[in-house]
Amino acid sequence: MTRPWWQWALGWLGLAALLATLVLYAASGLLAPAWAVVSLIVIWLGLLAVAIWLMRIRQPVYVPLVPVTAGLIWFAVLSAGEAWLGWTG
Repeated sequence: MTRPWWQWALGWLGLAALLATLVLYAASGLLAPAWAVVSLIVIWLGLLAVAIWLMRIRQPVYVPLVPVTAGLIWFAVLSAGEAWLGWTG
């Protein structure tokens, strides 16, 4: 069974939004140490794999949840690092 075009469009928009979150993850070096930025990039790559997997199993409607999750993870990690590890911004 094929999905309607709007579901695929939603999936591709989700992938584009995930790509936009890469800018946040890459710019984290202004606040976080190198080990944390590398860890964040690895997490982002994992989220990219999840988004691609969702597209491949023909569930593109769920792909927009991936960049939302990416933004929440990024915010939580940087907030926790600033509060508990003394990262300064």
